[in-house]
Amino acid sequence: MRQQPIASPYNAHSTASEVAREIDLSGKTAIVTGGYSGLGLETTRALVDAGASVIVPARDVAKAEAALDGLTGVEIVSMDLMDRRSVETFVASFLQRDLALPILINSAGVMASPLFRDGDGHEGQFATNHLGHFRLVKGLWPALAKAEGARVISVSSRGHQIAGVDFDDIDFHVRPYDRWIAYGQSKTANILFSVELDRRSADDGIRAFSLHPGQILTNLARHLSNEDIAGFDALDEHGNPIVDPDKGMKSPEQGAATSVWAATTPLLNGKGGLYLEDCNIAPLYSGDAARKGVASYAIDPDLARRLWDLSDRL
Repeated sequence: MRQQPIASPYNAHSTASEVAREIDLSGKTAIVTGGYSGLGLETTRALVDAGASVIVPARDVAKAEAALDGLTGVEIVSMDLMDRRSVETFVASFLQRDLALPILINSAGVMASPLFRDGDGHEGQFATNHLGHFRLVKGLWPALAKAEGARVISVSSRGHQIAGVDFDDIDFHVRPYDRWIAYGQSKTANILFSVELDRRSADDGIRAFSLHPGQILTNLARHLSNEDIAGFDALDEHGNPIVDPDKGMKSPEQGAATSVWAATTPLLNGKGGLYLEDCNIAPLYSGDAARKGVASYAIDPDLARRLWDLSDRL
């Protein structure tokens, strides 16, 4: 079985900085979408600490500059994942530099938002979490291939277990909009994208992985009400986030650890198309209350090909 855990030196308690201490990324370039807030910010810090030059695409450049102030080795470039022309401009500018891109981490995302749509009319969570990154990866393919050993990491979520991809009505034109179904669909799309990307790109030395970072209260939860958050039992009696990695509840630095591990560990050499969690390959989801692992429909190769073909058309 491909989704088989291995002997990793890290676990749910590990932090991004701990993983980064074991690697040397001097002279390497990385791109981290969403790299100026939440998990993305911790991922950026860890990669810089390991010696990488990190490019952070930002829809809000001023916010990114404030968040990354004082962090050397980081370059902020304007880009909006919801805007195809913005992605195309970012890609063209990067390719002109003729740089190899060994690490691309798709960390930006939106969760459980009210209904919104991109300029082409696509449902906003799917457009942001999947389609924007799909365009970005396809555009950056020459730079990824130039690295001769690149990794593309897509930050998914255990939320993929909520829903698969509804190919008959991805954009909620017929079915009533449900913010959690839409989120689950977009996170399943992240996993399916990695499966098919890895199949198509392995001959170019590009390997793809997806992952669940953990349950972490970051700005990603900005659309959640106090009642929503209370329902997750994520806060202690003082209103502070509970950190209990054994139950999947992590700090942002612990949440970023799997992204950094996925992008750098030699334990994944020769592997790809896998779903990860807790700095390891995740097992298949068994349906138990712990919810660890990946749902079988999210790694179905036929569904992965179907999503790729549809995304190309969209």
